[in-house]
Amino acid sequence: MPGKPVEHQPSGPEGSADALAASLFSEVFIADQLARDLIGKSLPKGMQISHFSVLNLLAHLGVERSPAELAEAFHVTRGAMTNTLSRLEWAGHIHIRPDWDDARRKFVSISPAGRAARDAALAAFMPRIGDVVREIGSDRVRAALPVLRLLRRQLEEALRPEDR
Repeated sequence: MPGKPVEHQPSGPEGSADALAASLFSEVFIADQLARDLIGKSLPKGMQISHFSVLNLLAHLGVERSPAELAEAFHVTRGAMTNTLSRLEWAGHIHIRPDWDDARRKFVSISPAGRAARDAALAAFMPRIGDVVREIGSDRVRAALPVLRLLRRQLEEALRPEDR
């Protein structure tokens, strides 16, 4: 019929590479939003996902990091990281000390109270995310992990500044 828009029919289940990319990223974005909501609602009162993320990284690394290194690790601005670190320091969850060799720099480490808060957060949300994995099935989750890791590495590479 003249004047009637023609609907594009993809050639395969997801169509072109661009359509496949759009479907993949749509699912990743929605899953991210839902996971953050599920975890956020399980965190102890007053703790935000950004707080937990910093505490978890510091606990995992077991070494001090500068605020700039933390901002880079989380792909946020230094200002955003400074805000998160200020809140964590106020709560007693981290220690911030000067760099004795360069007074312009600081170092951040997790405090015993921060480690306890991180452990409490994990205890609060692990049962909920464990239920999700059990519903999906361990074998299916294990099969998806290599693809998700490859996707993460590709995105990290795409965001890496070019060597000059």
